Amino acid sequence: MRQGEGREESMGIFARKRENGAGAAVQLREGGRHPFGVLDGYVPLSQGEMELYRSIREAVPIVDAALRKLVRLAGGVKVSCRESAAQEGLDWFLQHVNTGRGQRGIQSFLDGYLDSMLTFGRAVGEIVPDRRGREIAAVLCGNPADVEIREGESPLEFTLWGRDGDGQLRELPRQELLLFTPFQPEVGSPYGVSLLRSMPFLTGILLNIYQAMGMNWERMGNVRFAVVYKPGDAPLEQSMAQERSRQIAREWSAAMEAGRDGRVRDFVAVGDVDIKVIGADNQVLDSEVPVRQILEQFVARTGIPPFLLGLSWSSTERMSTQQADMMTSELTAIRRGLEPVVERICELWLALHGFDRRVTVDWEDINLQDLVEEARAELYREQAEELRLARETRSGPPGKCGALFWGEETQRKERAAPQAARRGFWSVRRRGRGGPRRAELYREQAEELRLARAERA
Repeated sequence: MRQGEGREESMGIFARKRENGAGAAVQLREGGRHPFGVLDGYVPLSQGEMELYRSIREAVPIVDAALRKLVRLAGGVKVSCRESAAQEGLDWFLQHVNTGRGQRGIQSFLDGYLDSMLTFGRAVGEIVPDRRGREIAAVLCGNPADVEIREGESPLEFTLWGRDGDGQLRELPRQELLLFTPFQPEVGSPYGVSLLRSMPFLTGILLNIYQAMGMNWERMGNVRFAVVYKPGDAPLEQSMAQERSRQIAREWSAAMEAGRDGRVRDFVAVGDVDIKVIGADNQVLDSEVPVRQILEQFVARTGIPPFLLGLSWSSTERMSTQQADMMTSELTAIRRGLEPVVERICELWLALHGFDRRVTVDWEDINLQDLVEEARAELYREQAEELRLARETRSGPPGKCGALFWGEETQRKERAAPQAARRGFWSVRRRGRGGPRRAELYREQAEELRLARAERA
């Protein structure tokens, strides 16, 4: 009982101290958190990272844009078969095959299939025959999270397993109709490696920076005030300090509420009252350097030049030859992963229709170079060849036989051409813009040189 009484007395003492003091209001504010909480508690697992990769694409727009550009840059595919009688039917099938969700054509299937490969490190699909088993009704993409791989005794043997209605893993039927492609698989694992595997840590840092920036700007835009009342030394003011503080708090709150409603209300206080803006002396941290460093890591992982993603980090907006070659090799490697899928689909279609199953997969040419620069280089090569022939035959002065771009020969042809043609030519020349038009002009001039050389020969 005595301990309880002592505890009650002590609590009473502290209570009286709080009551007789001038009083101070303390506001506690949560630090805030970005909405993609799965990134903070991420633990690498064999199958548990699917939602993490989806969150990364949703949280960082530049990552999503990079993956979509890789899908588009992969280009279209064309398949050639051995029998001419089957080519027309195969082309029609590849253009009109149902791929689900209102999509048609093998290209729409490959876009979704490649997107899954890059995001999750693997892609699964299914070839759906019709009820009679004589035609391919659809080619569909599946959810890789619903499929597991079971390897056999041989490294060449594996089966796809999925969960039934009871949640039990069972071997999926019709394995010959299922498609599975890992992306850059590692040794000892049947699963591929996602393009986003190295990004969770940096993504968490980037989102924390953006979250802090948002909170700082919110605080700077929605200003907080500190109103401090300093009572005088008079005994009356000291005794009325608590009540005076409450009055000032009520008046200040009323003035702030009136401002939110668009009304003007003055705040009048008696005594020594100091009003300061909380955090006004703090400066917002410069986030440009750390954000750029993180984005550089993301861009380096995708292999796409920064300017293609809207990042103006360099002084030029043209792709160098080295960058184009590296990008081309990356896209070629991605295409190699898709070729077996295309071959299996086409081989099955040919077998169902009684044709030779052998096919050849051809992709659209990857051209990442500047068209204008390529055409100008072609023109310069033809001019150099013309000068070499002129020196060999000694048929005229080298400077004139070369028909240099801005030489006398070109100007003479332009003066002899119709006025409309000259107007179009010189407009392109003066503006320095209109890349496709300039490229076409360079190619036409190069072709003229080739024809003239052929006539002389």
